[in-house]
Amino acid sequence: MATSASIQFIRNATLILHYNGKKILVDPMFFPKGAFDPIAGKERNPMIDLPISVDEMVKDIDMVLVTHTHPDHFAPVAMEALNKSIKLFNQPADEAYFKNANFTNAETITDSIVWNGITIYRTAGEHGSGEVLQHMGIVSGFVLKAENQPTIYLVGDSVWIDEVEKAIQQFNPDYIVTNSGGAEMPGFEGTPILMNEVQTVTLIEASGNAKVIATHMGALDHCRTTRTSLRRTADEANISLDKLLIPKDGEIIKL
Repeated sequence: MATSASIQFIRNATLILHYNGKKILVDPMFFPKGAFDPIAGKERNPMIDLPISVDEMVKDIDMVLVTHTHPDHFAPVAMEALNKSIKLFNQPADEAYFKNANFTNAETITDSIVWNGITIYRTAGEHGSGEVLQHMGIVSGFVLKAENQPTIYLVGDSVWIDEVEKAIQQFNPDYIVTNSGGAEMPGFEGTPILMNEVQTVTLIEASGNAKVIATHMGALDHCRTTRTSLRRTADEANISLDKLLIPKDGEIIKL
């Protein structure tokens, strides 16, 4: 009998997974609204409040999964809010970061790891292309698999690259979570550092039977792709509402 799995989309790339009986927090950005300066010169970030309290998010969590340590994925506020003895999984590039931050139970996933019956595989990503990629650092995605549970592929902050397509083919996920904000950095306009509408549609067309859950929109002022523009592009490509899910902040998707 499968235990019920769900993904709660919080804001930006922050998720709460209920998976194989565990509560997993992904990429906690706990900043209050307007905590830091504009990136694209439009308005202070995050542009919206958290839909639920930090206390509610961290209550009874079993593990934290961090794709990379940019502040919109692991905020200094999370550093304060999380118990330093919590189980935390990170990518190799961030091993020293969490060690220096005194997370005593942090563990690096190089290829894969088994934790409480869940196998977590690390996947490759590229946080942009061309010159901007050199400035953006190393990022990862993760695939979660467990018996009697749907397979979930968290793509992370990556544009559409061969490695993402290969991961879809290798793991044949039931759900793919994409960071589809189409963000661009000042000075590198026109070169997205996340999948935009077109790249997200390309991923969907290569996604097999997976449902795609698109996030990382509406919270930061340098994200060019909106929920509306993504849905419009998906409609033009005849992608159904049950193939591409675009959750609201705080929305829970039963898997």
